[in-house]
Amino acid sequence: MNVGFIGLGHMGSGMAANLVKAGHTVTVYNRTEERTEPLVALGAKAAKNLAEACKGDAVFTMLANDDAVKSVVYGDKGVLAHLPRGAIHISSSTISVSLSERLAVDHAGAGQRFIAAPVFGRPDVAAAGKLYVITAGEPDAIAAAGNLFDAIGQGTFNVSKTPKAANLVKLSGNFLIACVIESIGEALALVSKGGVDRRQYIDILTSSLFNAPVYKTYGGLLAERNFEPAGFAAPLGHKDIRLALAAAEEMCVPMPLASLLNDRFLTLLAHGGDKLDWSAIGDLAAKDAAAG
Repeated sequence: MNVGFIGLGHMGSGMAANLVKAGHTVTVYNRTEERTEPLVALGAKAAKNLAEACKGDAVFTMLANDDAVKSVVYGDKGVLAHLPRGAIHISSSTISVSLSERLAVDHAGAGQRFIAAPVFGRPDVAAAGKLYVITAGEPDAIAAAGNLFDAIGQGTFNVSKTPKAANLVKLSGNFLIACVIESIGEALALVSKGGVDRRQYIDILTSSLFNAPVYKTYGGLLAERNFEPAGFAAPLGHKDIRLALAAAEEMCVPMPLASLLNDRFLTLLAHGGDKLDWSAIGDLAAKDAAAG
């Protein structure tokens, strides 16, 4: 397919590279132009502006937050103004449910198709083409983009015809990951203050009761206190928890653990943790307990 890709951060760069490797014709755009250079070396074309990235069959956006997505979609120079009728906007950004709903309506009004396709996986997983893709949108659009999802991920889960459902799944998933991070951190604070080696403890857990990728990944980061460079920065984690809480409030769903996590992120950020990986919230328990 002829596809554009907007947003070449830690995740987007790996995703776009795998689209190129799969044989798709890829036009990339990023505000920081240097980020396009490695992809051009692989065979991608660098767009001079947003409009050039929107001329094909589909365009991906992989951006940090709602404001970033709105800045590239709306306006005379944006995706909405330049994507051809019948072409597909694939939004892989972790955005609010309300913005996803707005995008679906606006693209339909312009005769375009919209798929929400957020992903699970960290930057190394994106680079390896092993993401899990959560999709929602009209079946014909999902089918047309199937080869694109195959190129970036090891599995695609279609959850609804309504795009915002995929964003709700993504936000709930990130909420669960943050719960795991907090719980591992509290357990580590307890056992390490009792004299148990942090690394050995994580090895025991992930070799027995919790033999799952999320425990292995975040247990390892917490055991080593390996929070820099950030694979997923703390402010982004905080944003996702706030979006989950906003969706929960809209639907009258109490989420007391999400409220606790919001406070943990605020504590981390208040102490200068904005450059750290979001897993650093799990180390706050050790600081509270004066556990080395």
